[in-house]
Amino acid sequence: MAPFSQKLQTPFLKHHISVLQINLGKICNLACSHCHVEASPHRTEELTPEVCEQLIEIIRRFPQIQTVDLTGGAPEMLYGFRPLIEVAREQGKEAIARSNLTIYFEKGYEDIPEFYARHQVRVVASLPCYLEDNVDKMRGKGVFDRSIQALQWLNRLGYGSDPHLVLDLVYNSQLPTSERFTLAPNQQNLEKDYKDYLQKHFGIVFNSLFALTNLPIGRSKFHLQHRQLEQQYTSFLESHFNPNTLNHLMCRNQLSIDYQGNIYDCDFNQMENLPARSPSDHILTLAEILKLDTLEIIQEIQTADYCYGCTAGSGSSCGGSLL
Repeated sequence: MAPFSQKLQTPFLKHHISVLQINLGKICNLACSHCHVEASPHRTEELTPEVCEQLIEIIRRFPQIQTVDLTGGAPEMLYGFRPLIEVAREQGKEAIARSNLTIYFEKGYEDIPEFYARHQVRVVASLPCYLEDNVDKMRGKGVFDRSIQALQWLNRLGYGSDPHLVLDLVYNSQLPTSERFTLAPNQQNLEKDYKDYLQKHFGIVFNSLFALTNLPIGRSKFHLQHRQLEQQYTSFLESHFNPNTLNHLMCRNQLSIDYQGNIYDCDFNQMENLPARSPSDHILTLAEILKLDTLEIIQEIQTADYCYGCTAGSGSSCGGSLL
């Protein structure tokens, strides 16, 4: 297999930064089999007050940031979640929360849907399949039922119908158990299937579906390694490399921030501990951004062989297919 870096015909450079994606930590009420973050109820890592204040300052200082994208773990459970959404919306920026939906039924989080609606947060919700058995197999028994109830709750508040209340769903394919690998299905066709099924059976409406490719990272990597499939799966992704995806990759225009204030090109690099670097080849932090008073520090994006997952076929990103 050729290293991903050899596929690049020109230096892989950052574009103008417009997205701040913040991983608030690894605490979650679920422990999904495909989670690249390896989040669970037993994790303890979360944002510190000091890093939260730095993020608030950056959101206020840089008008070029158009989107503040919060993830986890379950971001709703983690320190800084509400203040970061509030300051993003105060500054007129789009606020995205990547939600597992089931958190709304946990004690202390029952007001989250109303909080979302009040602040017009864009909810990107994980529903890796529209069939109960597949969802519960990936995410735990009873998760599908609670997810459906949560989506109906959001619909009652206007999500999916009010143009200011955007609800997107995320599809993840089942993890492979043999060498019969497949890419994510055509996103447009799959979105129609989701909408038809969820409307017919549960009265649910939503805006868009994002079809994601599983990257060999975190629990997905452990799953593949356990079955001695990691190398074969990565080679399969390489064989479907599509250079037309490169200009649309999410790492081009975003900074990914971890709960300690370190900076990465994307959430996947963050989970694999591959930090972003300055032109002088040192690791970057939020404190340095504030000191230098610019977001445009990174020139070249750090890559690894799992980048084949984002560039295979129609491509894959936090916003779904790229082409």
